[in-house]
Amino acid sequence: MFNGVLHSTNLYDSDEMVGYRERAASLCLKQGNDEQVLLVTSSRDPNCWVIPGGGIEPNEDTSAAARREAFEEAGVRGNTEACLGNFIDTERKLRTCVFILRVNEELDDWEDSSRIGRRRHWFSLQEARAALLELKASQAYYIDSLVQHFASAKRVNATESDKSEESKK
Repeated sequence: MFNGVLHSTNLYDSDEMVGYRERAASLCLKQGNDEQVLLVTSSRDPNCWVIPGGGIEPNEDTSAAARREAFEEAGVRGNTEACLGNFIDTERKLRTCVFILRVNEELDDWEDSSRIGRRRHWFSLQEARAALLELKASQAYYIDSLVQHFASAKRVNATESDKSEESKK
């Protein structure tokens, strides 16, 4: 079970953040479908599912790292959209910047599928959250943040639509 503390903040200049490993991850979504997310099997346990992500290379932009990790681990290409935040796992000393990635290409064969037999699968958001709780409980929070992001976007769109309707009157 995850016992760390997660924060969605961009402030990391305090002394307690020294020594944290910088990571980037992608919540991979199909084009035009916000209801399914792509998970990959863990490199440590082929029966457990995780979100594609990993370390940021020197001089690499975080969104580029998120795209690279999705390509290496899941064999998908796409465009990064919103950054959902920086999530801090105090237990494992990780700081992960999580992006939404809209998949526009799925390769039949990719590096990790050939090298370590990694698999990928599209899950509903609810199924993905449940699968992540088995091995990477900290990553289940990424799904929660995605749901909150979509809910906020819907509220903003509804408010703008209401304002537009009122201006027509």
